Amino acid sequence: MAKTLPIVVGVDGSEPSLRAVDWAADEAAVRELPLRLVYASLWERYEGTSLAADLAKPDEQVRAEDIVDNAARRARRRHPELDVRVEVLAEEPEYVLVRESRDASMLVTGTRGRSGLTEALLGSVSLIVAGHAQCPMVVVRGNHDNRARTGTHGRVVVGVGAKPAGSAAVRFAFEEARRRGTAVDVVRAWRWPARETTDHPLMSGEPARLHEQQAVEALETALQDVPADVVAHRRVVEGPTRTVLVDASRDADLLIVGARRRPGHYGLQLGRVAHGVLHHSTCPVAIVPEHA
Repeated sequence: MAKTLPIVVGVDGSEPSLRAVDWAADEAAVRELPLRLVYASLWERYEGTSLAADLAKPDEQVRAEDIVDNAARRARRRHPELDVRVEVLAEEPEYVLVRESRDASMLVTGTRGRSGLTEALLGSVSLIVAGHAQCPMVVVRGNHDNRARTGTHGRVVVGVGAKPAGSAAVRFAFEEARRRGTAVDVVRAWRWPARETTDHPLMSGEPARLHEQQAVEALETALQDVPADVVAHRRVVEGPTRTVLVDASRDADLLIVGARRRPGHYGLQLGRVAHGVLHHSTCPVAIVPEHA
């Protein structure tokens, strides 16, 4: 019998992580999957042998257990039938979440603001994990109206990359649209560099149409296997891919992009597009591994 892989959420007690718990609980209910809440911190490095009174546990461990227990109660109030499991680990959160992604159907995190800019920048943990997760990872951006089960806009958006054939991100988008009962906007951005460097009449017209046609062909390739029960809208837009997708996120419930995984490469495996939308999207972002 096939193994049931849970949806894993990284929690730390912050408002963004609790928002991620809400989103993941909705998604787990839709998919009929267990929800696994994970708190990870190297508290022993900072607290040494300091123990909480009467519990013989480090203070941070006691706080961590309270955090995941509260998050579990929150998820169960939202979906009483949900199978919710919790885990508290004395390890680096980045390492734990990447490891958890190997046996998860989806990994979900919130955002953490830096330098006083709430949600303007993505927290370092989410950014590192997004570059190495082995399953689709969702970073819950946007406001409280963004929900997995009851989205406000009735559509998901997926960006088509340089290798559209057999794209895992596009397949993921079709599956999400089917589960939600929404449409999916399949977007391909294109650019014509010559437009910015010359206004010579012989350089206008035909070259632009060529670049646009290549984008149309990439879009058609990505849509070869669109399911019959999914409504897909084609969108070919001129402009930088990051800008086009961030603009599309303003009236979407979920923005989906692919991320290439290079075996044996241990550096950050996020391209500029994925990095940009993770920082600036106004709705949750799903990063889907595209294995070479």
